[in-house]
Amino acid sequence: MSVPLEIVLFVFLIVAAIVAIEARDLLTAVVTLTVFSFLTALVEVVMGAVDVGFTEAVVAAGITGVLFVVAVHHTERDSAD
Repeated sequence: MSVPLEIVLFVFLIVAAIVAIEARDLLTAVVTLTVFSFLTALVEVVMGAVDVGFTEAVVAAGITGVLFVVAVHHTERDSAD
């Protein structure tokens, strides 16, 4: 569709991936991973794979993000470091 839009989305994907990897807080990493999944869905929609993008948005950004947030809230924050 639009090459400049794809480039911008890919740059945001790279930034989201780096932030998710470098995040010290688990909740920040989960939220950034959810943003990464949503951006991936947008890239797929822009490239013409609407059904794949919709599935990515529902499963990866939606259900998996919620499950990860619930799992992080059920963990204890006691650590040795």
